[in-house]
Amino acid sequence: MGAKTGATMGARGHVFLGDGMGDTGIGALLVRLRTARGWSQQRVADEYNALEGRSAKTGKEIGRYEREARVPVPYARKYLAQVFGVDCAVLDQAVAISKGQRDGADVAEVEIAPPVLRPEDTHVHGDPLSEDAVRSAEFARFIAQRNADEFVVEQLEADVGRLARTYVSHPLMEQYVEIKRLRDGVFELLRGRQHPRQTTDLYLSASRLCGLSAHVCLDLGDYDSAATHARTARACAEAAGHEGMLAWVRAVESLIAYWTGRYEQAARLAQAGLRHRASGSIGARLASLEARALAIVGDSAGALAALSDAERSREAVSGRDEVPGVFDFPVAKQFAYAGTTLLAVGGQERVQKAIVSAETAIRLYRCADGDDQSVGDLFASHLDLAHGHLLLGDLDGTEEMLGFVLTASPERMSASIVRRLIVLGRELERPQYRGAAQAVHLRDRLQHTAVRASLPAAHPPELPT
Repeated sequence: MGAKTGATMGARGHVFLGDGMGDTGIGALLVRLRTARGWSQQRVADEYNALEGRSAKTGKEIGRYEREARVPVPYARKYLAQVFGVDCAVLDQAVAISKGQRDGADVAEVEIAPPVLRPEDTHVHGDPLSEDAVRSAEFARFIAQRNADEFVVEQLEADVGRLARTYVSHPLMEQYVEIKRLRDGVFELLRGRQHPRQTTDLYLSASRLCGLSAHVCLDLGDYDSAATHARTARACAEAAGHEGMLAWVRAVESLIAYWTGRYEQAARLAQAGLRHRASGSIGARLASLEARALAIVGDSAGALAALSDAERSREAVSGRDEVPGVFDFPVAKQFAYAGTTLLAVGGQERVQKAIVSAETAIRLYRCADGDDQSVGDLFASHLDLAHGHLLLGDLDGTEEMLGFVLTASPERMSASIVRRLIVLGRELERPQYRGAAQAVHLRDRLQHTAVRASLPAAHPPELPT
């Protein structure tokens, strides 16, 4: 009877490896483990995501592991081992075998070259063929000099995904230090040498990290610096050839234009982003940005049409965004934008709908996981609710909705939230409220909070809105 090979299923779904697996690379091992269970690559990704608790993997990425276009880093191997019910050491050994096979191939190439490439030989004989071979060998060595491999790239992607998600709910400075460190590290890697495929991945990570840096500057109200980071993010996205990221950068540029008072340009930039063929929720984001900007300039029909486009884009979304958090556009955020847009359009019916949209946004955010609860959007929606009640002449409702914001720590308020506080305070200065003690009290509280949140000594604000 021949030696046992392959993998067989055991009790409780555990996989027992045959004797022929000891010299198997990671790609072949993952294929055998998956086929032993009769699973698709997407099923493996779904099981992985269920264990990790977030949408970290796709079937396409599992396919990359199996082809060894990438090798799973230790963090990923830990979860893959749990998915397949094997000891993590089995996967570690398979990775070592794959790495050894690659390194052996590289050594063989280098060792073959020297006999015909010694500089002293070319000087003695003056053979133009040998001189030409020297140039070829020098280029081969240049190719072999890499400062990044699949481990580095995958760890970067994991770090970017983690920062993108926690950014919307954690204090800014906790994130910014690591964003800057990772971004500068990727810049240095890109100045070195790596495989073209890894170079593309690094450019994509650089684009996302520059995008995160742009959001930091947006929060701090430094719009010139935000625009600089956004331009670099766009250049890196173009180098990576990533349509989704190019569309997302246009959304950031639209935000910058909006918060610097260039509303028509903000709408045009959002429209430009829609020209990129990108999947996921970016279409709903861009249409929502366009709607809000058009509403501010008085194009009510255009704003309402853009809101309808956002809803259609949302209905057409299939699957998840590649990266969560800042790069995602959850339904809750879409309702938040709709509320702001409808308030700007005006009219009692629209104001009533704006209140419903803001309330829906708040409810959805409060039901979300902790890392997905955008504090900035909760502030914005409460301010929209307060504004809506004010437009309906309901000062009690206005004060109730402002309570969430006015009792919060000013250090948690971004520059855009401060702007909203100031605008609402001006609304309370209108003639119909001048004789109301409640309006005066609210206006003073809004002004006091805005001043405290703007103090240089305060901690930087933390969330984009």
